[in-house]
Amino acid sequence: MRRGERSSCPSPPCDTIERSGFNPRLSRREPSVAEHPSDTSDSRCDLLLSGGATITMDDERRILEPGAVAVTGDRISAVGSPTDLGHLSAARTIDCRGSAVIPGFVSAHDHLFQNAARGWGEGVDFRVWLPDFMFPLALNMTRDEAVAAVTMTIVEQVRTGTTAVLDHHYAGTDVETTLAVAEAVERVGMRGAIGRGLGREQPYPPSEQFDMMTAAIDARPAGSKVEVWPAPGDIIYNDQDFVAASVQLARDKGVGWHTHCSQYKTDPDVYLAEHGIRPVLWLHEAGLLGPDGHFAHMIFLDDEEVARAGECNAAIAYCPISHGVFGLGTMRLAELRAAGAIIGLGYDGAVAGFRNDMFEQMKMAVMIQRLKAMDPTLSGPAEALELATREGARFMGIDAGVLAPGKLADIAVVSLQGAHMTPRPAPVAAVAYSARSSDVQLTIVGGEVVFENGACTRVDEVEVRAEAEAAAERLIERLDLDLSVLRRA
Repeated sequence: MRRGERSSCPSPPCDTIERSGFNPRLSRREPSVAEHPSDTSDSRCDLLLSGGATITMDDERRILEPGAVAVTGDRISAVGSPTDLGHLSAARTIDCRGSAVIPGFVSAHDHLFQNAARGWGEGVDFRVWLPDFMFPLALNMTRDEAVAAVTMTIVEQVRTGTTAVLDHHYAGTDVETTLAVAEAVERVGMRGAIGRGLGREQPYPPSEQFDMMTAAIDARPAGSKVEVWPAPGDIIYNDQDFVAASVQLARDKGVGWHTHCSQYKTDPDVYLAEHGIRPVLWLHEAGLLGPDGHFAHMIFLDDEEVARAGECNAAIAYCPISHGVFGLGTMRLAELRAAGAIIGLGYDGAVAGFRNDMFEQMKMAVMIQRLKAMDPTLSGPAEALELATREGARFMGIDAGVLAPGKLADIAVVSLQGAHMTPRPAPVAAVAYSARSSDVQLTIVGGEVVFENGACTRVDEVEVRAEAEAAAERLIERLDLDLSVLRRA
């Protein structure tokens, strides 16, 4: 069942949500090339990527080798062979021979500010790391420190072919800091949404949290390049009425909402003991598993929760590196996708993954599934690339993730040359298994080249790195914490 169609799920059907203010742009549905047939009658375009192995990720999963992609404004205007598009007069043509041209990556879950603590907490139990280190760090972070960390993270992600991100930000959730973080993401050139942290860990009473949330959304409403969404910290540790109110605010404002759910092995039991129901079943009964909800992790689901999440096409972020670093567990990927859930890949912060590298995420996404099942036929590079691109865009509700006419021109160009590519595997396997972030040659967001020739085009990377390093050092020195248990690897 495609997202947007009616189901037996008690969540409000999409037509109801749209009437209450939900932005149809965010509705989940399969991208279709047929919706935007190629039109090469216009002889002009702004950018032509020609000669590369073009992995379209379209409905037929076509690979054009050699292929060509034309961009006009912020959209893809034509896709075909270099001969098909040879009549076009392009303001700029880029020779992509020896490279793959793919849809840009989408990070479905992140904590951009955690770049400031990269390396702190390796090998530390998650139950110690989060309350004893990360929450105090977040509460003590200044606006300038948060902006410095976020900017550095986005620079790193743009360099690795990432074009969109869903961030869960809880380090300075006043309106000004929230908007400054959104501006930092857009300044580097990326699109996405900043989920502004809400809940028990925030230093404001609930009524004030919602007033601030409303002001932040109004400043960056639905349709902004970087939106602001409500983000109650975790389903497990927030009151049900508070979560429901957060979702209602999102629906009233026509934006999505984001949270964590069932990431630690004891989470469902903790929730069951307090509320008498497992968390995903409560979300289902409360009508909160609609097309506007975005859930990080959902590792520990029972069979009924998997069925309900799939029935309602829940959007779930799979963060394989984070799950491995903290030893959390393995998502039931195959069962969730078979049931109908929409799964995207997420970085989950530089603390949890050390670096922002979607190539690493793709490979690990497959490997840990095979290790758990002890089955080498489970998953594979095609699924991994799908989760990182097409499904990530569906997760976010972005009209991208596919190289097809009419889609947003969010594109990455990846070198298929070098010792690690010789002899070169098939294009999809080469990208998902052999490539690394340093192979990215070009990142394009909405038709604008934001990374090329080894550097971001919108910011001075030397200055960004210096500011991030200095801010991180000030922050760590200022924290009154026992850092001996949080050894820096």
